[in-house]
Amino acid sequence: MDFRLDEAQLELRDTVRRLCADRFGREDLTRRSGGRVDRDAWRALADLGLFAVLLPARSGGSGFGAVGAAIVFEQLGAHLVGGPVLWTTLAASWLAGAARGELLVGGIEPSNRPGDPLLVEHAAEIDALIVLRDDGVFLCAGDELPAFETVAPLDPLTPVGLADRLPRGARVGDAPAALDTRRTGTVLAAAMLLGVSDAALDASRRWALEREQFGVPIGSFQAVQHLLADMYVRTALARGATYGAAATLDDPGIGDPGRASAAAKLLAGEAALENARAAIQIHGGMGFTWEMPPHFLLKRAWVLEHAFGDGDAHALALGAAIEDGLQ
Repeated sequence: MDFRLDEAQLELRDTVRRLCADRFGREDLTRRSGGRVDRDAWRALADLGLFAVLLPARSGGSGFGAVGAAIVFEQLGAHLVGGPVLWTTLAASWLAGAARGELLVGGIEPSNRPGDPLLVEHAAEIDALIVLRDDGVFLCAGDELPAFETVAPLDPLTPVGLADRLPRGARVGDAPAALDTRRTGTVLAAAMLLGVSDAALDASRRWALEREQFGVPIGSFQAVQHLLADMYVRTALARGATYGAAATLDDPGIGDPGRASAAAKLLAGEAALENARAAIQIHGGMGFTWEMPPHFLLKRAWVLEHAFGDGDAHALALGAAIEDGLQ
């Protein structure tokens, strides 16, 4: 199977990368702390068709499918793009305003464990809320939106609201639609984690070439080289798993979408977390400071790790799938 990107996909990647570099530059991270959505930048993303990337061309979408969406979301993750981009993209199938960038759509996948907090990202700014349950996809908007209490976020770029309850909402998708949405969300979250992993590697490589100690770049030290090599391997594994899972979503005949999406999220989550930690180590004392990218990357990785199931949950799901296959 040939997983190389074709010319149109490469052009999509480069176009999104240029837009993100212009609107969401890493040198601007401190200014973006607080997490308020930049509406001008949001409209620029919409004008490029990024929120409609999952929609087929006959429905006004790009027709790039899940692989195209993974390309887009890798760049959004690498540039730490703010706002509820993932849930808004998933909601485009049910809300035309989401696809056009007119609506900010949040989302939540409530657990079945009593007492678990009901946390929604960018709760103060969303226009609608998608509630993803086992029996379907539910939409809350207008007066149906719950009241949110602002709580301290893990990531300064991702504000969070806490709800004391969730309304049932209007059912816009059945149980199979909920499963498909969950798998797509898992792969796109993996793509964003892949972007974080790659950004941590890129920042560390640049720093290792620029920062000097004892009169030579620290990248000449074997210990730093080993850290960078491990970061590269983790990113490469995560990229293969993520794009393989996206291809499986587009064509389930080539594999099991459930296993593929779980493997992608597991590997991409590990890559992002470990690479962000390694980036802080390579940057030394500077890595902990507010002005440097590594701590932003680590905090975003923490947030994304818990989107659509964490690594432990997906490892257990993969183990169960393997066990079932052996019986």
